[in-house]
Amino acid sequence: MIENLKKSPLFAGMTNEEIEEFIVKTRAKINEYSKDEFIFLQGDIPKSMYLLVEGCVAVCNDTGSGKRSIIALFDKPGEIFGEIFLFLNRKTYDHYTQVLCDSKILEIAKPNLFQSNGITETIHQKIVLNMLYIFASKTYYLNRRLSILSCSGLRQKIAKLFLKNKREDNTVEINMNREELADFLNVTRPSLSRELMKMQEDGLIVIDKKAIRIFDIKKMKDICDM
Repeated sequence: MIENLKKSPLFAGMTNEEIEEFIVKTRAKINEYSKDEFIFLQGDIPKSMYLLVEGCVAVCNDTGSGKRSIIALFDKPGEIFGEIFLFLNRKTYDHYTQVLCDSKILEIAKPNLFQSNGITETIHQKIVLNMLYIFASKTYYLNRRLSILSCSGLRQKIAKLFLKNKREDNTVEINMNREELADFLNVTRPSLSRELMKMQEDGLIVIDKKAIRIFDIKKMKDICDM
């Protein structure tokens, strides 16, 4: 478990011993969730910060018609969620989190996070600096998503999302199925599927089962610049 925790920005620059001390002193606990379970619901009182040990979690809102909208996706070990509401002292969550596959989550209760509990000053300083980095990263992520959702059309949204998440071999790294991707882009699944097929017919992308590869980088960039 320590190896996955070391991947977290919360523990950046910390030794195994320092991480273990923090876990013990804050009484953090590992919870296991099955696919489609909820970690917290809209309207729940924020009581903890969560760290993904393994699995995949989506932060969601529901529209007035009941359609799910994915605000953020956490699928890399070490990613943090739920911390914003603790620091804002908000009385309730205005969104919910749903597990997309079997997952293990490290939970750190609010009282234990904000009290020293005998944690050495060096560790405390590292945690504070790392939290500042996490907040800055979250702001950057939200700005990137806003730039995608503010695009004029669905094709432009898809092009910008794919370019931002492409690997060196031009395959697209998005750990979402078609329905989750549609929720993330705030469109219906049929609309997304039709547009992806059109983009493949136009020679922009190649869809091979679950894998998507960008075939024409220049044209995709041109779409983003429209």
